[in-house]
Amino acid sequence: MPVDSDKNSPDKNSPDGALDELAALSHPGSLLSPTGEIVAPYDLEVTGAPASGFRPLSTAPGILHANTAAFAADYAAHRTVHVINGMGVTLGDSIIGLTALFAIRKRHPSIDITLYRPARAPRYVQRLYELAAPMIGTVRDLPATLDSLAHDDPKIDMGNHLFWPAFAAWPMIDFFLWALGMSAADIPAAEKRNAWLAGLPLPRRPETHDDYVLFCPSASTPVRSIPAPMRARLVERLWERFALPVKGFGPVDHPRYTDVTPLSPDTADFLAWVKHARYLMTSDTAALHIAAGFDVPATAFFTTIAADLRARDYVHCHALNVALPGLQGIHASARTADLAALERAYERLLADKTRLFREDDRL
Repeated sequence: MPVDSDKNSPDKNSPDGALDELAALSHPGSLLSPTGEIVAPYDLEVTGAPASGFRPLSTAPGILHANTAAFAADYAAHRTVHVINGMGVTLGDSIIGLTALFAIRKRHPSIDITLYRPARAPRYVQRLYELAAPMIGTVRDLPATLDSLAHDDPKIDMGNHLFWPAFAAWPMIDFFLWALGMSAADIPAAEKRNAWLAGLPLPRRPETHDDYVLFCPSASTPVRSIPAPMRARLVERLWERFALPVKGFGPVDHPRYTDVTPLSPDTADFLAWVKHARYLMTSDTAALHIAAGFDVPATAFFTTIAADLRARDYVHCHALNVALPGLQGIHASARTADLAALERAYERLLADKTRLFREDDRL
């Protein structure tokens, strides 16, 4: 599914196909510097480095880039594959992208996967790759020289996937499998539930730790988060339903709630809190993806993206679409009008006491 957008096209005034500043940062793919280095647009953006003069990496010989031309990867014919600029700079995207890599590894256990990452990605996201690397292969920071990647090895560009049209239109796991040259239809739903997370070295649950349900109300942007005025009411609903203490991330004024943020200094700790929960309520898709990997039942709220695009394969998830007409598909917003609409939508949701849980969601 190629991109049809002038802003993502090489500068027509540039004889070497170089991108201008804006096009480089929003280009749906990785970049190639004038000196032959593969660069993540994200790294240029967060460092404020000049972004003009770079070419799309996909124009280099031997680069596989599904957004330009879909392909079917012949993994059986190779011992090494280079996955460039995968799998994004958020925790949720990274979990799903790694699930796609594990699908490859299951079918081709001898293949060596070398994953090249944006060096400036948030530390808590990079930590996930450190935990997963022993099971996946090799994780390296960008930039890397194009010449350092063996000529005959598959080189798959996954860069800046947020700007690929298919990313907003398909279930995320299907998108990542397609971008890696795999057929999503050939992968069973059970392999799309992030079960590889169970193999990570995580903190053990202390024997003295009581059972709890977990509340994760904050997403990556306010318009996808649970409004602050609704949080205590939802904690009360959790207590009424399960009669268990409610742990969570961020302050909530409720006598049955404990903020465990200080007890979760590392990504491994966050994963462990989700793993050991009896139930999860969340608007944070990263927490939901983790819960799916550990078979933790969950209620998940979706606002500007359809639930099926993120939770289709999660059999233990009660996914709720919080209707926000006119805001579908936006990735971020903190506008006053949008947040007011969000609060009204949650008011309508909470007015129906039958919607928050499935009948069989009882511990």
